[in-house]
Amino acid sequence: MKYSTKFNEIFERSVNDYHKWDNVDATMADPYEPGTIEYFLYKKNWIDAVQWHLEDIIRNPAIDPVEALEIKRRIDRSNQDRTDLVEMIDSYFMDLFRNVSQQDGATINTETPAWAIDRLSILALKIYHMRVEAERKDASEEHIANCTKKYQTLLTQKEDLSLAIDQLLADVESGRKYMKFYKQMKMYNDPALNPVLYQGEKKS
Repeated sequence: MKYSTKFNEIFERSVNDYHKWDNVDATMADPYEPGTIEYFLYKKNWIDAVQWHLEDIIRNPAIDPVEALEIKRRIDRSNQDRTDLVEMIDSYFMDLFRNVSQQDGATINTETPAWAIDRLSILALKIYHMRVEAERKDASEEHIANCTKKYQTLLTQKEDLSLAIDQLLADVESGRKYMKFYKQMKMYNDPALNPVLYQGEKKS
């Protein structure tokens, strides 16, 4: 089985499971064994699904400002969790291919496997929601036609991205490419690195 086949199966399962409740506060019931790559991929997509819907909610023009601020902070925490999981997934591949001998002239990729897989996870959500829009019974014919066209484009994008991920992992597995990743080092969540936070502490 190609790597991307498994990734897509897990992401689609997570997306469908989330929408059984369609509630940002629903409890995730990860069906995979804790600590496995499948477990972390499912958890990653569930976080993406929750954040997708939080982004929808916060754009409600009638939302209470206090609620909006809390959701914004929740999205910030979600982004950090998402980043941590991507780095964990990259660590899995670093360990998986640790004994691979690099070929002469081996090159590095512009992004790590896990960040490409992150895009595949988001794409699963885009496909789900664009299909919903393309099948709406209360929408205009123009809306349906536009969304159907976009849906087909997203499916093509999924094929292309899946192929690119499989090619990248095959290249790393064979030593034609090598992995090297840097932690994102997000600064805005760190009280020691965000000037607004550490200067505020000094003033208080």
